[in-house]
Amino acid sequence: MESPPRIRIGTAGWSYKDWDGILYPPEVTRKKIHPVEFLARYFDVIEINTSFYGHIRPELGRFWCRKAATVNPYFVFTAKLHRSFTHSPLAVMEPTSAASIRPNDEDEKLAREGLDSLASEGKLGALLIQFPVSFKNTGLNREYLEQLLRQFIEYPRVVEVRHESWNHPETIAEFMHQNAGFCNIDQPLLGKSLGPTEHVTSGVGYVRLHGRNYDQWFDSDNRDDRYNYLYKAAELEKWKEKVEVIASKAETTYVIANNHFQAKAAVNALELKHLLGGKKVAAPETLVRSYPELKEISEVEEV
Repeated sequence: MESPPRIRIGTAGWSYKDWDGILYPPEVTRKKIHPVEFLARYFDVIEINTSFYGHIRPELGRFWCRKAATVNPYFVFTAKLHRSFTHSPLAVMEPTSAASIRPNDEDEKLAREGLDSLASEGKLGALLIQFPVSFKNTGLNREYLEQLLRQFIEYPRVVEVRHESWNHPETIAEFMHQNAGFCNIDQPLLGKSLGPTEHVTSGVGYVRLHGRNYDQWFDSDNRDDRYNYLYKAAELEKWKEKVEVIASKAETTYVIANNHFQAKAAVNALELKHLLGGKKVAAPETLVRSYPELKEISEVEEV
């Protein structure tokens, strides 16, 4: 029997209107095929993005799991922790810190119910705890993070921090002590933004590729514009090398493409899958038609 993949590559989210006709064929757009079922044919993981904005309804979580399992028995999800645990409700007015984050008991209850709906199906690969760049490495924030990691200790936890102050040997050692994964990210390097790393601090290796749209990262009126970026071959080659280092130390490694504008995340995820696997990858006909550069590396599949 085939063993589960040690490197899982996929996209952040699946519900984007601008994917219709570019990635999704009419069968998905018309709701004859669920997007999760469609993506699970080509990827081994999807990072659930909606759980950041609203808690996962348990019946919906179980539904997603079963849809994915029909086409890919090895498929899993990773899921973002709800923003009440990681972001200030007044984020525009003040930086996020332990003093400004205000989750309540109901948030914890609903978060657990959603996460458990995935875990009970054996489909929760990791819980992603994502902080903004304004969450800095201070004593108060370290204490809060330690408490949060204990609070959700029953799940495989991965922490994404975006400020460079966290890239410190003592911090990495503490992540190891807490058995929490460190999320290695690619993002525009503006101010004190964290640069590319290859840390492994638990059995879970994690990489998130946000794109490098410097012009629109902070200045765009539309938040989706910041993710309008298609990685070049040379940029992906450097991340291939980092992913291989990470995977050599981790039990399972997740690589998530978050540059979702016009399905560019799916393009780069397939390209990276090809680079790491060294062979052609299955790709949907719609996406190859939209991005002809995929022809050389893919075996086109029609729905």
